[in-house]
Amino acid sequence: MEWVDLRSDTVTRPTAAMREAMLGAEVGDDVYGEDPTVNALQRRLADELGFDAGLFVPSGTQSNLLALLAHCERGDEYLVGMDAHTYKFEGGGAAVLGSIQPQPIVHADDGTLPLARIEAAIKPVDPHFARTRLLALENTWHGRTLPLDYLVAAHDVARSHGLGLHLDGARLFNAAVACGVPAREIARHFDTVSICLSKGLGAPVGSVLVGSHALIDKARRWRKVTGGGWRQAGMLAAAGMHALDHHVTRLAQDHHRAEYLAGRLREVAGIDLLGQYTNMVFIDVPAERLRDLDVHLRAAGIRISIGYLPTLRLVTHLDVDDDGIERTATAFREFFARH
Repeated sequence: MEWVDLRSDTVTRPTAAMREAMLGAEVGDDVYGEDPTVNALQRRLADELGFDAGLFVPSGTQSNLLALLAHCERGDEYLVGMDAHTYKFEGGGAAVLGSIQPQPIVHADDGTLPLARIEAAIKPVDPHFARTRLLALENTWHGRTLPLDYLVAAHDVARSHGLGLHLDGARLFNAAVACGVPAREIARHFDTVSICLSKGLGAPVGSVLVGSHALIDKARRWRKVTGGGWRQAGMLAAAGMHALDHHVTRLAQDHHRAEYLAGRLREVAGIDLLGQYTNMVFIDVPAERLRDLDVHLRAAGIRISIGYLPTLRLVTHLDVDDDGIERTATAFREFFARH
């Protein structure tokens, strides 16, 4: 039985066509800047999003870290959401490796950082305080797209205080598809943007950081320092190029499947549907039933992330088709009908 894996959109496997593209990739030594496929990927995303340069790196965590290291020096701080990936789920890399202090701000329910809270968190120029240098946002955040008018306002606030802006755009293309705008329309408000190729876009590994020549030059050095320099990486870059060619517009399918799944789960007594945003569905189930639910779903060939909290996240992606959504809805209905 084929697994239906809803734990994350990071679990996608390369398609046959993507593997063919990887096999035929022209390669060279990227540390020397000689891998033509890597160079093409970097140039393509920089051009499409309106930036000078790009840098292909192994992971989204490293891409965000390199951006923070490029923007900030020791003793600086960045403003970031309390539940943002760069703050909560990346091992404290900016503080550990860059001596950069995070200043977390509580998110609003829609994923925005309220502008008044941003301004209140900016430190005065005083030796008692870390120097506020950067505002980091995330789009999508828990599947939520940041409103386009909010991006304009956040940009204006940051600029009025002399702050740089970084976007953790791991799912930038999900946001663009959901908002019905080119990704460039979102990216244009930022100095650096990190784009993950190995989530909904379906590449096996890699992210690209885009920004100015100066910032990307600094990020390139830090990539080497943090062990991220790679050699014949063109095969991985070819997977990213294929994903950009073939897997962007189809993200709408993931959003529609998530919406359909949410509708089916809403009908199940015992499940509290918290919301559906782009390719993510959030539900609450009684905490005492979590273990039994996990066993039941695995027996039905369905994987979801179940921990100790009653809130569960179900993520649709390239490897989840309509049949998988039906199997999932049926398995949930059967479990709660018996319990």
